Amino acid sequence: MEERLQKILSAAGLCSRRQAEEWLKAGRVTVDGVTASLGDKADKDHSVIAVDGKPLAAEPEKVYLMLNKPRGYVTTLSDERGRPTAASLTADCGVRVYPVGRLDMDSEGLLLMTNDGDFAQRMAHPRHRKEKEYHVTVSGALPGCDGRLRSLAALEDGTPIVPAKVKVLRRDGETWVLSVTICQGLNRQIRRMCAQTGLSVRRLRRVREGSLVLGDLPLGKWRVLTKAETAALLGEKGTS
Repeated sequence: MEERLQKILSAAGLCSRRQAEEWLKAGRVTVDGVTASLGDKADKDHSVIAVDGKPLAAEPEKVYLMLNKPRGYVTTLSDERGRPTAASLTADCGVRVYPVGRLDMDSEGLLLMTNDGDFAQRMAHPRHRKEKEYHVTVSGALPGCDGRLRSLAALEDGTPIVPAKVKVLRRDGETWVLSVTICQGLNRQIRRMCAQTGLSVRRLRRVREGSLVLGDLPLGKWRVLTKAETAALLGEKGTS
């Protein structure tokens, strides 16, 4: 069956679809020895597809992992500034996997990793609106902060947001721990929301994505998702 080349390259775990498009534009991809162009299709089972002259290896088994990312790790495969990457924590899983979505360097918790480009695109695309729950330790203007966060309809730059679900988990003197659930995942969204309401974020940890819960997975460790967990994530409908 013919598929677009960027989909084939992404599914092979070589790159994202966007990066594959750049490779095609740069003339780095060939099909049966002929340089391919953006928009071309091929049948991976009957054609020799190569990048920089190196044929694609047999398609690896699809792998779906959950990592408990520590603070200080970036969610990229490599970093020009030499910072540690989330991918380095899963290097012992046996195949090359990459992060699904993002979790900023100063945040920690649940991060999906995979070599399945279709799965990554489905999980990360905004239209699917997977709920993501965070436990956020805050200080600052605490009384009524849960209500102020719930009432926000836009970020400081005017970007509209779907109202968050917020509840107070515990109060400890000058710091509170909140459960904040969002379904968009805009860049540093929760930190920006907190800043708008007079709160300073002391710790931000993602504990749930869709039906998948971080649980007691140790910090810096990963585990393979069960077939049931993967199926549930793919079968869930997004929130409105």
